[in-house]
This record gives sequence, C-alpha cells and structure tokens, in this order.
Amino acid sequence: MAIRFDNRVAIVTGAGNGLGRSHALALAARGAKVVVNDLGGARDGSGASSDAAQSVVKEITDNGGEAIANGANVADFEQVEAMVEQTLDTWGRVDILINNAGILRDKSFAKMSIEDFRLVMDVHLMGAANCCKAVWQSMQDAQYGRILMTTSSSGMYGNFGQSNYGAAKMAQVGLMNTLAIEGAKYNIRVNALSPIAGTRMTEELIPEKYINLLTPESVTAAALLLCHEDAPNRAILCSGAGVYTQSSMYETDGVFLPEELRTPEQVQKHWQQIVDPTGHQALETGAKQTEKFITKAVVEAMPGVKKLAAKAALYFKK
Repeated sequence: MAIRFDNRVAIVTGAGNGLGRSHALALAARGAKVVVNDLGGARDGSGASSDAAQSVVKEITDNGGEAIANGANVADFEQVEAMVEQTLDTWGRVDILINNAGILRDKSFAKMSIEDFRLVMDVHLMGAANCCKAVWQSMQDAQYGRILMTTSSSGMYGNFGQSNYGAAKMAQVGLMNTLAIEGAKYNIRVNALSPIAGTRMTEELIPEKYINLLTPESVTAAALLLCHEDAPNRAILCSGAGVYTQSSMYETDGVFLPEELRTPEQVQKHWQQIVDPTGHQALETGAKQTEKFITKAVVEAMPGVKKLAAKAALYFKK
C-alpha cells in the first residue's frame, strides 16, 4: 500500500535546500500540505533570505500541491510560535514536524569559541525543542502527531572538529527518547533520522566522486516512513547511499559487587565482565535501569529471595 499524507499538514524546518527541500517536496507529492520553513542563512547561520523557501513553495504549487513559506528562526521561540499559529490559521492542524534546520561552525574544540559552540546548540537542540514545544499542545488535542528529529553519526559516534554539532545532535536523541514516552498516550510518535547526503552541509566532508551516491531523495524515503501514521516510535533510522540501518543504545548485563568490594580497584578488576556484551539489552526508560540494578543487586546479594526480586521489579513497573 502506498504511503500517503493526504489531508496531513507538515512543518519542515530548514526546507529551503538540501534534505529539508527534498523532504518538503516528497511530502507534498504524496498529498501533504507543507510549511516550508527556512531562515535563508548561509551554512554557518549568517544572513537571511526568503528566496530559497519561496522557490520550494513555487515548485510545490506548480505541481498542484499546497505550501506556504515561513522564515522563522527556529532558535527564537516567539518566531516559532508565530509559525505554528500561521499554520493553524491556514490549515487548522499540524500533523507532522520535521526538525531539519541546522548550521555548522566546525573547529577543533581547542580552537572553537564558546559562542560558536552555543550557537550550534541553539539552532540544533533549542531549535528542535522550540518547534516541538510549539506544536505539542495541538498534537495532544488532536490525539495525533509525528515528530522527526535529525541526529547524526557525529553525535552518536563522534567526529573530529564537530564537538558542538555532535553534542547538539546527540542531545536530540535524548529529547526524542523522553518525548516518545510522554507522547505515546496521545498517539504522538517521535523518531530520529541519522542521514548522510550530498548537500551544502557536507560538501567539504565527502569526496566529490561519492557525492552522486548520496542523494537527498534516498534519505527522504526513510524520513517519510518515520512521519507516516504507521511509523514506529522512538527509532533511530540511519540512511545514506541507499543503505538503511537502525542505531540503538544497549547496556551490558554488568556485574554486582558486594559492599566490601565497591572500590575502583575492584571495578577495574571486573572490567572485562562489565563490558562483556553477552546478554546486553536496550532499556525502554531510565527507570528500567533503576529496576535492573535493584533487581540484580537483590538476586546477587540474596540468591534465595527470588520473590523479593520479583516484587522489586513489579514495583518499578507501576
């Protein structure tokens, strides 16, 4: 069955160029009404122009779709609120939010100014938080919402010269984790996309001979799945060059140390057992880690009291 977005309203930030443009065009082609948000600045965040957003809107409307342009700076909550109000006034709803806007200020941490660190955090992290906050109530009221964060391998795995960008991108995963939990009862699903594509954001990072492999459209295929009504919840989908993978955070089974052995020397001594991936698992919430630790401590310290361990697990599930 074809994935369609008829009668859905989507806001795509940073949609004047690159991935955002590709997402906006694809959503519109599949029936969505689209707010093309773009401040119109350079890659480093300087300047502003409405030309790029207006160009995408024209492309959508020329093909029979519906779209409006908006130049809100996602780092400014009042501007974001105004953008959402414009959307609600125009179409009465917001079903989809794609947090795609971003800038780069790459330098090694030793050479990076704290101002450049803060600016990248403001656009990527606070920009996503501002947009989520602005649409959250309307999505709760509608009992429907699909929100997509844009994370990065630089955040999940690190990349030289991108401490600000990496921190902001990993922070979006943390934001996703909690919003996915809080939004579940309202049918608000929150996911993350980790893309690699040949855009102006990556033009100096990827050898030119490989750029043609890394089309924005191949990434958009993953983005649209994560925005659809049948989307998963709390997934990190990685995409580039037609390759699709899932990234997850797992925790090892670990080791219990009795009180008399809780020293750094004993932690070091048991290091291989601590990092052994056998029996590792993905935890659904932070509380699940607490439940795991207490249950494991009770079972290991008092092997004969399985019932007590079961009661502890049951308590933390409430």
